[in-house]
Amino acid sequence: MTMHPIYDMLLKQAASTSLVTEVLIGLTWTLCQVKDGGLGLAMSPGIPTRTLPWSGTLAGKNVTELAIQILSWNPYEATVAMAAINAVINHDNPLLLTSEPIQTEQAPANLAVFEWFKPLLKDKRIVIVGRYPGMERYAAEFNINVLERQPGPGDLPDPACEYLLPNADWVFLTASSIPNKTFPRLAELARDAKLVLMGPTVPWLPELVGFGVDYLAGIRIEQPEKLHQAIAEGGGTRIFECGANYCVTDLNPTAQITLDKTH
Repeated sequence: MTMHPIYDMLLKQAASTSLVTEVLIGLTWTLCQVKDGGLGLAMSPGIPTRTLPWSGTLAGKNVTELAIQILSWNPYEATVAMAAINAVINHDNPLLLTSEPIQTEQAPANLAVFEWFKPLLKDKRIVIVGRYPGMERYAAEFNINVLERQPGPGDLPDPACEYLLPNADWVFLTASSIPNKTFPRLAELARDAKLVLMGPTVPWLPELVGFGVDYLAGIRIEQPEKLHQAIAEGGGTRIFECGANYCVTDLNPTAQITLDKTH
């Protein structure tokens, strides 16, 4: 199956014979653990289901068997695949290990990325793809439009991306756009903006600069057991208080050259 080159790149980077020891599909986050200690996250589909025909069969498979499902249009298959891919890519990842931790006391931990970028956003046209709880605190301060697949009050629906992204100065794009297959078009529309790929679903790859990403803002897992428990118990934003800490890195060409020399 031929798809956008980002999926070929992810499958190449995540190719591994490591065995999956656990897949946990929580209310908000899906977790994949592999035998060598790698732990990957992806946002769970917002579509309830009572039937997953492969339940009870995933542990014991190798990562490559799960990762190939990133090409699937089934949201659960693609989500599990993304978590498996991140379990390999993000484990002991040099780009992640050298990223800048974000610590803030001015806002809830799940909004730390927006606090970090605040000095750069004054008088800018900002589009955020994906609703982050608590974003309304910035509504009076910045020119923000929020796009959401399931729009709530004040949100705009998916099709608005065609009109807003080409004129945006900054775009904050949830990395769940990769498994749900909207990333290629959204990144193309945002090519003239500063593009921040963000969230626990982020794969820490410098190659993403080639797809128009300027910054990565994902998580570093500091307390895997505590994080596991939070996800198993239905945690959403609580994961940022239970071992998942936001970090940010700039994927400008100079940074990429420096990082390439470390491999």
